[in-house]
Amino acid sequence: MPVSVVRFNLVEPDATPASLGARYRAALEMAAYADEHGITTVQTEEHHGVANNWLPSPFAFAGAVFGATSQVAVTVSAVIGPLHDPLRLAEEIAVLDLLSGGRLVTVAGIGYRPEEYEIFDVEWKRRGKLQDEVLETLLKAWTGEPFEYRGRTVRITPRPQTEPHPLLLVGGSSKAAARRAARLGLPFFPSAHLPELEAYYKERLVEYGTEGWTMMPGAETPLLHIAEDPDRTWAEHGRHFLHEARTYASWQSGDIRSAVKSTATTVPELRAEGIYRILTPDQCVQQGLDNLVLHPLAGGMPLDEGWRSLRLFAEQVLPQLPA
Repeated sequence: MPVSVVRFNLVEPDATPASLGARYRAALEMAAYADEHGITTVQTEEHHGVANNWLPSPFAFAGAVFGATSQVAVTVSAVIGPLHDPLRLAEEIAVLDLLSGGRLVTVAGIGYRPEEYEIFDVEWKRRGKLQDEVLETLLKAWTGEPFEYRGRTVRITPRPQTEPHPLLLVGGSSKAAARRAARLGLPFFPSAHLPELEAYYKERLVEYGTEGWTMMPGAETPLLHIAEDPDRTWAEHGRHFLHEARTYASWQSGDIRSAVKSTATTVPELRAEGIYRILTPDQCVQQGLDNLVLHPLAGGMPLDEGWRSLRLFAEQVLPQLPA
């Protein structure tokens, strides 16, 4: 059966605390509904200081999702490693691994927004070295044994449940990220469909004598919204998808490769591009996708419209998919 994902970044331009709180609670209710209907994964991510209120605390959200569900995995894609204290990050992930029974998947990237590093007074030019330290520290910390950290001996408890450690992937679209993953024997998560980078990663695995695997987006990885009348939904709500697409585009320089990189400046252009797709249930099934990523609250989508999309997906798309 294809992998089914519900994605949340909790964006809401011009939100009030009350409206944003309602959006967060709706996302939790949607996660519980997704869990009940056999959806595979809830996906979330991390960004800081964004005017449209992009979710900055993916692990806090993941913990709330785990408390509301019993089966669905939560993928944090991605946590910006150098912005976190490595020891505290090891503790956070270990606790979530225990709480969820091993349902947390963490993709560690280094980010692509210098503004986020400025917020936390982290030196942008050192991000590669800091990422190395973060990943190496996590792997040592999760053994539960004492280890050397910045010139002193430390020990982190509790140990996580998952053996040998919680699922941790290295994300990115650069050879440096692929080398880092291969050197540490960690799986690699390219940020787009990049077969040449996957091949480079496999070559580095041989060079370092390590083992690993890739979780790479397909050649087509559209963000989906399900509607009975796509034309009307594009007309009424297309601006929410465009807001998100333009936000991403404003962050991504020419060397950033992403599955959601858009050049559209209008709703008709965005629709023609095909990165965001509003489909009927039957059209969605006919896409024949291996990974179906539903984005019900994209760009500040009204909650009732998000619920319509999720219910159509769960009740009319999933039952038609091959086992």
